[in-house]
Amino acid sequence: MKPALKLGKLFDGTYELDGSGIPCFKLFSGGRWIFPEGRKLIDVRSPIDGSVIAKMSAAGDTEADKAVEDAHGARRSIRGLPAIERLNIMVKASELLEEHRKEMVDAIVVNNGKTLADANGEVSATRNRLRLSFQDARKIYGDYIPGDWAEENLGKVAMVIREPVGVVLAIPPFNYPLFISYTKVIPALLAGNAVIAKPASVDPVPGILMARILEAAGLPAGAFNLITGRGAVGSRMARNQKVNMVTFTGSTETGEELSKTSGIKKMHLELGGKGCAIVLDDADLDNAAAKVLAGSLKNAGQRCDAVSCVLVQEGVSEKFYGLLKEGIGKWVHGDPRNERSKVGPLIDHESAERVMALINDAVERGATLAHGGKADGNFIEPTLLLDVPLDARIMKEETFGPVVTVHKFRNIEDAIGIANSSKYGLDSAVFTMNINHAWKVAKRLEVGEVTINNFPAHGIGFFPFGGVKESGLGREGVGYSIEEFTNMKTIVLDVRNANIWPGEETK
Repeated sequence: MKPALKLGKLFDGTYELDGSGIPCFKLFSGGRWIFPEGRKLIDVRSPIDGSVIAKMSAAGDTEADKAVEDAHGARRSIRGLPAIERLNIMVKASELLEEHRKEMVDAIVVNNGKTLADANGEVSATRNRLRLSFQDARKIYGDYIPGDWAEENLGKVAMVIREPVGVVLAIPPFNYPLFISYTKVIPALLAGNAVIAKPASVDPVPGILMARILEAAGLPAGAFNLITGRGAVGSRMARNQKVNMVTFTGSTETGEELSKTSGIKKMHLELGGKGCAIVLDDADLDNAAAKVLAGSLKNAGQRCDAVSCVLVQEGVSEKFYGLLKEGIGKWVHGDPRNERSKVGPLIDHESAERVMALINDAVERGATLAHGGKADGNFIEPTLLLDVPLDARIMKEETFGPVVTVHKFRNIEDAIGIANSSKYGLDSAVFTMNINHAWKVAKRLEVGEVTINNFPAHGIGFFPFGGVKESGLGREGVGYSIEEFTNMKTIVLDVRNANIWPGEETK
């Protein structure tokens, strides 16, 4: 059965069918759905079997520049929209997303290769993020600062307020084509910014459908724009001086390049990660094994916060190995449309080839292949590698595949040293029943977030997250993202030389 998109009437106008019945999606700019000059299109393939399921518009310089102009022109209309109306738009979008859940789930499964359970989870998380907009809004407060605590400021007061940055360019990754895209878009809009989204070119369909939902929810024309195409179109928009902020999730290499080309503007970057799970000899090993497997294999390992390195203390390593061998067989891989499947395909053939190269390199360097290790197209078996040497590529590079990579260590100092040797610093985890050990490791790990007795997972962002070192800049999360999308302004008033209330003299 060939993968196919199923679209309801709400999405009419976002695409046209070609002669083969394939939907050809348009760009969304200035409140209009349009094709690019010359009607240039790019094939969108399903990772399930490589078949073409859609075609997306290939925006060029003209469309990129127009999107920026449209957003720049609409920045005052979204900023001037009362905050309560922005909140109500998000509530309406949440309701529409639930009404069209099946179409969105199908799009994520077919276009991204995510399993049915994971696709449903992504839709639910996005809906919850929309519903938590009221929590975001509570962060847009300010401060009153009396000046009489400093002699030179006698007679002065200050107000510190937050204002929208203006135009935000959001460039999300492929692995959560709906959720990560809109955890950038939602708080940026709530803060009063105009937004341009540029989804990943391998799986743009969920992002396009959500753009239509936001339009139907009542956003002003131009307040939100969506441009599809190759990476160069995103870079062009990032360089434009009328773009005031770039928020990007993806590889460290691309993030560094964006930083260089964007110029002096606000940046938010969530980049690569090498999530390390440290299993101490006093851990609940049954729990640790189950959580390590989930953290490594969920979404086929294609998560920035995935467990991609497991360190286990020597004294319990053999028992822990046995639990991993027993548990990994329960992670059924196959067609993501099958409800039994827990692990689907990787996003494309290049990704599968890269992960297989990491597996083979580890085995060649002496690692034990305890389970899996085979590929079929974009599908890679859930793989267990034991006693992986530190010089193996997979111990250093972000895996982004369904591989459990395990290395033994002697003591806590060794584990911390190995974990902190990574150039990345996004997430890590520690498994222990000793609160002193948990605190010691958590305090010394050079990462943005540490999870104790579970695998790292950002979820809907109720807890703030973000990286250090080469894992990025800034923080995301309910109530935290919205601060990233604002500028702080200080207004100082000399009350001795002003009539505060019309018609009254200042005393």
